[in-house]
Amino acid sequence: MLKPEPGPVHLRRIDAARNMRRFYVLSIQPTLFGGMSLIRNWGRIGTNGQTMVQTFDGSDEAGDAFGRLERAKRRRGYTAVEEKV
Repeated sequence: MLKPEPGPVHLRRIDAARNMRRFYVLSIQPTLFGGMSLIRNWGRIGTNGQTMVQTFDGSDEAGDAFGRLERAKRRRGYTAVEEKV
C-alpha cells in the first residue's frame, strides 16, 4: 500500500541569545517525468533563503528523505510553525 505524501513542513529555530532566527521548509512535488522532487528552502527569517531540489524515481524514496531531514532538523532544535487560520 502506498504511503500518503507528507504535506509541506515549516520549521523554525529562534535563539535570541545567539541572534539566531532561522527557518526550514520541506515539501514534496511531482516532476514532469513521473518522479518526485524534495524541495528544501532554508535561511534567516525575513529573507528568501536558499533552495535545493533533489529528484527521486519514486515517492517512497522521496518520503524517506523527507522524514530523515525533518527528524534531523527537529533534533537540532527546530520546531513547527503554528498555522494561522
